[in-house]
Amino acid sequence: MSETRVEVRAADGTAEGFLFTPSSGSGPWPGVAYLTDIMGIRPAYNKMAQRLADEGFVVLLPNIFHRATRLPVLDFVPQMGDERTMKRMGELRNALPNDRMGPDGAAYAEWLLKQPNVKGGKAGVVGYCFSGQMSVRTAGAAPEKIAAAVSFHGGGLYTDQPDSPHRLLPKITASIYAGHATNDRSMPAEAIAKFEAALKDWRGKGESETYDALHGWCVPGREGIYKEAEAERAFHKMVGVLKAALG
Repeated sequence: MSETRVEVRAADGTAEGFLFTPSSGSGPWPGVAYLTDIMGIRPAYNKMAQRLADEGFVVLLPNIFHRATRLPVLDFVPQMGDERTMKRMGELRNALPNDRMGPDGAAYAEWLLKQPNVKGGKAGVVGYCFSGQMSVRTAGAAPEKIAAAVSFHGGGLYTDQPDSPHRLLPKITASIYAGHATNDRSMPAEAIAKFEAALKDWRGKGESETYDALHGWCVPGREGIYKEAEAERAFHKMVGVLKAALG
């Protein structure tokens, strides 16, 4: 395993993070910015990032909540619905407004592409939960830097707001993959259908699928939510999309 603690210049600040490289072989390799869900960097994500790296990528896991906190993002065991947990989730989400997602993601990609063990002129970006939309916003903010944008159980990919991520499609040159949950209040069936229609009308390369799972199913350790079979399916799909786009 190769895990290095790093400091990354974001759009308007510095984010702590981790950089992962394959456990064997020598680079350079393609780069991927790997974005966490609302609970931030924790051991489960470090393991997920290393597993992706071992498929032949340099993976950057940044603290996307750097405006609100240094690591750890949570210093207590979260309980969804608990007042303390929900208050903290609100603080973290407010620290990463929609209009900062694209610039931050572009900065992470730029930093990654400057690393000597990263090859190619473009990177991939993967997001989970609300950072699924961040992956799309990054592709829209920096089309010259992003070759693939992947979202799993991403919320708010299609809304009726002027800043809805789907409105960025005309600017995007990256391939897009979105894996949705069957039961997800942040991306209900109606929104999925509209997002898929937008992808169909778009001239780019886009794919959208719905997994037989709950919101958050990809992340190990989420009791009652993590679904191993569908998480494995998602992992292999992600690797395929990234390899096709990045080589």
